[in-house]
Amino acid sequence: MASGFLSAVGSRLNLWGKKSSGWANYLEYTAQVNSFLPKKFIPFLAVTSTMLETSLGILLLIGLKTRWAASGAAFLTILFALAMAISYGIKEPLDYSVFGFSAGAWALAIMSDYKWSVDQLLKHKI
Repeated sequence: MASGFLSAVGSRLNLWGKKSSGWANYLEYTAQVNSFLPKKFIPFLAVTSTMLETSLGILLLIGLKTRWAASGAAFLTILFALAMAISYGIKEPLDYSVFGFSAGAWALAIMSDYKWSVDQLLKHKI
């Protein structure tokens, strides 16, 4: 999950070089996915989703606040899946496994403990 979020952010920030999508393309894609919203909301959604994906990706990668981060990831991706379904139809989020990604995040959120995580290290030190 972390790599998926961080790779997407890296692409829109041109960190993947020629393979990057770039910010302008991401703004256009955000407008297409959220076609049911007024255009004035698109920059806010693009910046907010980028900040959330970066934060959640880092937290998931290091295993800090894992339950919270996984819940946030599940919520963010289900919103993305629903927006895709509204704008493009149900096939798009199914083809890109967005519902599956969200379900995986929910599964992670309900786990009782997180081995090999900062959360686990902090749990045993306190």
